[in-house]
Amino acid sequence: MDFLFYVFAGAGVGLAVGVTGVGGGSLMTPLLILFGIPLHIAIGTDLLYASLTKASGVYAHAKQGSIRWRLVLLLAAGSIPGALITTYFLDSIFSNASAYESVLTSSLGGMLVATSLVLFFKSKIQSPTQTPSVLAQWFQKRAQAVTVIAGLLLGVFVTLSSVGAGAFCAVLLLLLYPRLPALQVIGTDIAHAVPLTLIAGLGHLTLSNPDAGAWVVGNVDFQLLGCLLIGSLPAVHVGTKLGAKLPSRVLQSILASVLMVLGAKFLLF
Repeated sequence: MDFLFYVFAGAGVGLAVGVTGVGGGSLMTPLLILFGIPLHIAIGTDLLYASLTKASGVYAHAKQGSIRWRLVLLLAAGSIPGALITTYFLDSIFSNASAYESVLTSSLGGMLVATSLVLFFKSKIQSPTQTPSVLAQWFQKRAQAVTVIAGLLLGVFVTLSSVGAGAFCAVLLLLLYPRLPALQVIGTDIAHAVPLTLIAGLGHLTLSNPDAGAWVVGNVDFQLLGCLLIGSLPAVHVGTKLGAKLPSRVLQSILASVLMVLGAKFLLF
């Protein structure tokens, strides 16, 4: 029964991702927690889930030539060390998962709220109606350094919450590189999300978990991971076809509202 339950959960998230285009991390992790999966297991498992589900997207965009690899390297120069430092911090400072649960909860809540705001204002970011502000121009002139620093922060918070590898990276690219074509923003975003979530997931794999069961290594439940992949991979393709026929903006607004409520719940309770 658990097997079927998690397969259907993966299918539901995959369908929602295909229809709305919203990253799976912001949907999957809260769903798993609401279903009773421990917070640290939900985050660790979802990070590896994200890396595996997005890998095919990298191949497709690479064939189209829609990945700016220099930007991927700049982002990774900050995010990969950020992910490694964060897992080292969790392992060396805290004795077990329950000791750093409050850190994960606050990070997850904050990233969900921030993701909902990104969705609400996404259209304005993609289609600016006026000349960039003085502050925006200052950041754009220092785009390479800002990209590395932003990547570092992204690596930290993605490792702590499994949320934001897609949505925040895309917004960062739009703001710092306004002339970058939309397809290259998407391709570069996905190409960076795969190594970031993989390294962060492997980091969670190494964390100590004395209560781990037969299928659990560190903070990753491999049985759960397999069920989610079985359900979500075909559902994403179905959702993508449905998304072309549905009002995506309305659906994204509804989803953004749900994420805002969930984020507030994790921050306040």
